[in-house]
Amino acid sequence: MFKKGTYQFNKEPNFDFQLNRLVMWGHGDPKEIARVSGKISDSRTWVKALSLLAGKAEKEGRTEARIGYLRMSEFFMYDSDPAKLETYRQAKELFYDYYRDELESRGVKRTDIPYMQGTLPVLHCDSKGDCLGRILLHGGNDSYIEEFYPMLDYFQDRGYSVYLFEGPGQGGVLREQNMKFDPAWEKPVKAILDYFNLSDVTIIGASLGGYLAPRAAAFEKRISKVIGWSIFPDFFDILLADDPKALRLVMDTMYRHGHAGIFNKLYKKMMEKSELVKWNLMHGMYAYGARDPVDYVQKIRSFTLKGIGDKVTQDMLILAGRDDHMIMPSLFHEEYDLLPNVRSLALQLYTNQDDAGSHCNMGNMKLALDTMIRWMEQMDEKKGGK
Repeated sequence: MFKKGTYQFNKEPNFDFQLNRLVMWGHGDPKEIARVSGKISDSRTWVKALSLLAGKAEKEGRTEARIGYLRMSEFFMYDSDPAKLETYRQAKELFYDYYRDELESRGVKRTDIPYMQGTLPVLHCDSKGDCLGRILLHGGNDSYIEEFYPMLDYFQDRGYSVYLFEGPGQGGVLREQNMKFDPAWEKPVKAILDYFNLSDVTIIGASLGGYLAPRAAAFEKRISKVIGWSIFPDFFDILLADDPKALRLVMDTMYRHGHAGIFNKLYKKMMEKSELVKWNLMHGMYAYGARDPVDYVQKIRSFTLKGIGDKVTQDMLILAGRDDHMIMPSLFHEEYDLLPNVRSLALQLYTNQDDAGSHCNMGNMKLALDTMIRWMEQMDEKKGGK
């Protein structure tokens, strides 16, 4: 079901990672991606290259690949671009049309549950055979539930009922309903647990979900196990992790005391020099409802386990990659200190020897999911099974 391995597509780490993501999660063809990857240097050339691949896949009748190319071409479009929402909807509609029969045969349903003034989409299914447990699965800063569908299948086939959802700031909840990220992830989680009358669930959060999942568990004790599919103690610390210690201290002090406005000029210069920095900041301002770069950074300061980590009392697994280009593995020590009351805490750090050293273990999805399943089984055995 899952491909294995990583490719060197582009010298820019984030473009390279997202192209690998397209192969591993989006049915992209590595050979045709390699032919266009060298032409990608900014958001405009990314959109052009991926749109061409989507057109090629359409002509050749490769709908799965076309869905992936469309979805990821939209990824680096600016949020002010009218084509962004149109492309997102095209990819989503293609997905549900293409997989309609498969979803029905597997008993996978989509339910839009009421939340705030809108809804949260949930793809959910019962386990195949005896139910070994219930999984609440979600992504992070830039995910779509349709992208996680193969993981839902994998867990279902191995005896788990799965509830895969998007919350505020993600996928269509952001794009179609304009719901911005909220650090209080327990609120959408509570809405889902209430709606489906769930308890004793394992929550799995990928990437930023490595913060969101334990945050929800801190306040929602119907969660019995937590899997952070990334080390993620504090968004601000991750953002500054590569900066010199003295600069981190100065920035931290200025933000805490409300004197960070001076950084807007610095951020704007950075945006002028780097199209990727510009996209990151522009998308961040949109997704987090910020008026300028400094306000965006101020908002992500709320995405932290500091001050709440001691409320996480469940069993917890953290899954990470040693060569993660976004998150330094050494930040595990910070997260460890923030979780003094967990019932148990395990870290699995994979390397490129396993093809799993990148962010969210992108090159070896089967290994990552099998690790989660083995850990859940061990935790259930420890408390005497179901």
